Amino acid sequence: MEKLKINFENCYGIKKLEKEFTLFSEKNGVKTPKHTLVIYAPNGVMKTSFAKTFKDLSNGQNSLDLIFKDRINKREIADENNIEIKTEEVFVIEPYNEQFDSDKKSTLLVKKELKEKYDEIHKNIDIAKDNLLKNLKQLSGLSGRNDNIQIEIEKVFKNDLFTVLEKFEEVINNSESTEFSNIIYNEVFNDKVLDFLKTKDFRKQIKKYIETYNEVIENSDYLIKEFNHYNASTIHKTLKDNGFFTAKHSINLNKGEIKKEVISDTELDDVIKKEKEKVLNNPKLQKEFEAIDKKLSSAQLRQFRDYLFDNKEILEKLENLDEFQKQLWIDYFINQKDLFIELLKVYKNGKSNIQEIVKEAGKEKTDWERVVNIFNDRFSIPFRLRVGNKEDVLLKDNVPAIEFIFKDLNEEKNIQKSELLSVLSQGERRALYLLNIIFEVEAREKLNQKTLFIVDDIADSFDYKNKYAIIEYLKKIGENDLFYQIILTHNFDFFRTIQSRLNIDKEISCFIANKNQNLIILEKAGYFKPFDYFKKNLTKDKILIASIPFLRNLAEYCNGTSCQNYLKLTSLLHIKNDTYSIKKNDLEAVIKNILPSKSNINLNNKGKDVVELIFELSNNIINDTNEGINLENKIILSIATRLKTEEYMINKINDNNFCDNIKDNQTIKLIEEYKKRFPMETSAIEVLDRVNLMTPENIHLNSFMYEPILDISDYHLKEIYKDIKRLKGELV
Repeated sequence: MEKLKINFENCYGIKKLEKEFTLFSEKNGVKTPKHTLVIYAPNGVMKTSFAKTFKDLSNGQNSLDLIFKDRINKREIADENNIEIKTEEVFVIEPYNEQFDSDKKSTLLVKKELKEKYDEIHKNIDIAKDNLLKNLKQLSGLSGRNDNIQIEIEKVFKNDLFTVLEKFEEVINNSESTEFSNIIYNEVFNDKVLDFLKTKDFRKQIKKYIETYNEVIENSDYLIKEFNHYNASTIHKTLKDNGFFTAKHSINLNKGEIKKEVISDTELDDVIKKEKEKVLNNPKLQKEFEAIDKKLSSAQLRQFRDYLFDNKEILEKLENLDEFQKQLWIDYFINQKDLFIELLKVYKNGKSNIQEIVKEAGKEKTDWERVVNIFNDRFSIPFRLRVGNKEDVLLKDNVPAIEFIFKDLNEEKNIQKSELLSVLSQGERRALYLLNIIFEVEAREKLNQKTLFIVDDIADSFDYKNKYAIIEYLKKIGENDLFYQIILTHNFDFFRTIQSRLNIDKEISCFIANKNQNLIILEKAGYFKPFDYFKKNLTKDKILIASIPFLRNLAEYCNGTSCQNYLKLTSLLHIKNDTYSIKKNDLEAVIKNILPSKSNINLNNKGKDVVELIFELSNNIINDTNEGINLENKIILSIATRLKTEEYMINKINDNNFCDNIKDNQTIKLIEEYKKRFPMETSAIEVLDRVNLMTPENIHLNSFMYEPILDISDYHLKEIYKDIKRLKGELV
């Protein structure tokens, strides 16, 4: 990918943002890919909205404006050929999401060859299992997926499917016929019927039916309790299948002293059917059936009543429902013996091979362990991690797990994640969240998944050691040919550090987000070394005024607070006796003294009062609707606001002796005195307190710690400047 084109309209507060990013640099006709972009976005400009819009794409959802939902939305994200970026090619790394758990962990468990063997074994087992379950589904009358059959079997036998199959292997292999495989399981074992069968009245009635059945069958010509019609039918089938009668053999049926010779399978079948009908249609037994039938008169049980009428032989089995349930499934297994045997064969072979795979996997260092080691080595936290349950993941298809070992000075203890979270600080919890992010990234690399990562202030709230650990991992992402990343931050210090540590091209890959009315503009970034920039542009009025705090710091560092250069510059940051008399040529002389490299500087309009220039520039700034980073604007506004504030207080206090004798902390002491003399002027005091809260850090800054002023929106500085002008009567 050489270009990334985005076009957003009405996406979570972004009214319009259109940008084409270049993802390569070119020198002498040779293109070098650039995999990392970094965007600094002051609070409230676009950062969160930008990330949420990409998150929608990754989730396959539409974007919208949450407040003005009827506004027409546009979200275009494409490459240089205008081919839309696919859902799976985008992953948003949020600042923190405790619930996030990468679904790709299992891809990292074993090397590819072992994983493929493992998957092939399971595939073969699943095919054989589905073949059996599909036929069991037809026999049982249960609806839904094949999985429902497996769940039902495991519930009945209180064990997993393969344990059940192994337990009854011998029984199934040695059985040829079944008594109840024609019975539809769902006709008996459904909630409505079961509720009835478990009632006290039915249990009493079925007991009487069974007692009568045993009495009737004992009076049969050829059947007894131990040799009922099912046993007779089984013998008939065996003799027929084995050609007994075809070989001119015969059997004798004893009726007391009388023997009846049977010479054909047809004759034997006829005898068995007649005896069965004679037993089941016996008047005494029929009376007991009718008593049961009366209890099945409700509409809900009518279907079961009809089924019982056609299958009276199951009545005697209803006294022990649990055993009858199991008997039905065993009969179904016998009915599907070939598929049963095939599944067990595939399973046993597969289990043996899986055990070998697990044994081999246990000997090698897995990607899981590599991820855990990355985390343990890089992050400073009061616990360490260890890979757990590798064998269970392979053999039982369990979810991979991480073990947490909490440590203090004297001992270690394994604890659950829930316990761990309860004792961790917010920063430590965020570090744990990053573990899942690392899993996601490493899995995508292993899967060769081309990905655009949107990294949303991932290092916010971390201490410096962990922040640098994150930066190093982002560097690793940026070096992968599969990956591109856009790093978003509202912290300029982090922005500057990312640019430096990742060696990101300032010209094509570093941006600052500005808001101009309804339009978001991503401009080429600056201010990486602001004082260097200021030194080169001191002849520009804005830069000249914004440089005053830097120049004063240099004067203090070099010659102390009593030197003339320091005092002169202080008079441009506080109202002093000489403040209004300082001209641009005075400022030029100070610059030449402090900066030998600027000995040839030549300012224009040398006779201009510097304070007058400060106020003119500030008035222009407050009328500018552009909400950008504007470091020089913020410094100028802060200087002008404080000067206006001190002007107001000095005039109101009107005490030269007090004001002239303030040696340090002038603004604070003026505010304290103002509050003593005018305690009832609460609205004015509220404005003065806000000035004292907001402006000092923006004036007492240096080239090493100027980031806080960049992170503040200039909107608030504009408003406070307007407030102090209103207080002075200069603005309506």
